[in-house]
Amino acid sequence: MATTKLSPVSPVRPDDKRRAPTSSPVLKVQDSSAAEAYEQYLRLPELSSLWKASCCPGWADEGLVTPALQALEITFRFVSVALSDPRPYASRRELARRLESLAAREVELVAALCEGERCAPLAELSASEGVLPLPRERSASEVWQLPGSAAAVVCHASEASLLPRLAAWERSETVAAKIRFAIEGQMQACAFSLGLGEPNLAGKPVLEYDRVVRPHDLHALKPRVAPEPKTGFRNRENEALFTIHQILESWLCAATQLLTRLNNRIEAKDWEAAASDCWILERVWKLLAEIEDLHLLMDPDDFLRLKSQLAIRPGTDASFCFRSRALLHVANATRDIKKRVPWVIGVEADPNGGPRVQEAAMRLYHSRRRGEGEDAGKIELLQAFQAVEAAVRGFFFAYRQLVAAVCGTAEAAANRALFVPAEAMDPLSQMFLEPPYFPSLDAAKTFLADYWVQHHMAAHSAS
Repeated sequence: MATTKLSPVSPVRPDDKRRAPTSSPVLKVQDSSAAEAYEQYLRLPELSSLWKASCCPGWADEGLVTPALQALEITFRFVSVALSDPRPYASRRELARRLESLAAREVELVAALCEGERCAPLAELSASEGVLPLPRERSASEVWQLPGSAAAVVCHASEASLLPRLAAWERSETVAAKIRFAIEGQMQACAFSLGLGEPNLAGKPVLEYDRVVRPHDLHALKPRVAPEPKTGFRNRENEALFTIHQILESWLCAATQLLTRLNNRIEAKDWEAAASDCWILERVWKLLAEIEDLHLLMDPDDFLRLKSQLAIRPGTDASFCFRSRALLHVANATRDIKKRVPWVIGVEADPNGGPRVQEAAMRLYHSRRRGEGEDAGKIELLQAFQAVEAAVRGFFFAYRQLVAAVCGTAEAAANRALFVPAEAMDPLSQMFLEPPYFPSLDAAKTFLADYWVQHHMAAHSAS
């Protein structure tokens, strides 16, 4: 059978052959002293030591899963902080809803990271006649009846996590119950459960949560800021801001490790596993946006009072988020995925900017045997690349609107990008003007769409 011919590719102009493709500017921290103050405020040196601490040398993905679980545990702390806030004007109800949603999203990502994982430190469940075979002080142990069996199983729940305590507190018991059921549902495809008091109806082994997460050490890293010396005022938004950014930084640490694993899988030509990691990365960026949205519920007066104390200056910082070295590193590393496209497609990029990669992408998209043999997983990976781009841009576009909503439109500096050179712009403005990450994939889809339009027009005129 003859292969259907694609529509011709647009010719390359002579001046294009002498010009290298435009590259995206590298995002950098503009004020190192501000970045250092940000890290000291969040106690990041101490927090990073918990991310790096190893409890199981044979667990290859420990550095990826541990910070994700610690972010989840810090979210439990935020639930406690939010529901114990005594201010009559605090948005406790809506904040509880959002934290419940955030925890469910985090559990979903943790489950995706743990799927297929069998090297994590696990505690086996023990059969019982309904009597706990442990000392009485181990009150975190629970007995469950397996469906269709007369035997009971002893589930050793975490003793140090805040979730069991939230389940026992009247204000938070509903939120905790929903999080537990989210854990039960999302961990179905995993070989183990988290051991946070979820039903665990399948009777699976549970993670040694306290050993991996170290909740006592994690919750010891609280804000150091004391009440104001003259007024004695305790700004409750300090705890909220501190906790939000500790959650953010923990997920950025997980994203860094995920990018390393993604690049290794691309190098190994494991396209399907790389595509899976890429889709997880897309969901991480969406999660980061959801974490930042928690700022919308802060009290304006208390937050702006705290903002002035922390010396978050308008304009140059593009607000607090851009003091984070980890955020800018993950953003740069995510945009560098574009360099992997020629390797995935199997061609070398034309140094003169020719359409070689575009034509190879069109052939891959149009192939009748796509998804088979050596091409298995390639299209899914390329689709995931562009999905990640959309998620990254969505994060930064949403962040500008967030800054405007929380701090005012002057802080967002919405029109400054139109009047200053690119090198003088703040990082947020640069994100609006940079070129597409995957121009060859964009062009391939454009010409492929044009081909099908012409094909259907020709078929319609022939009939």
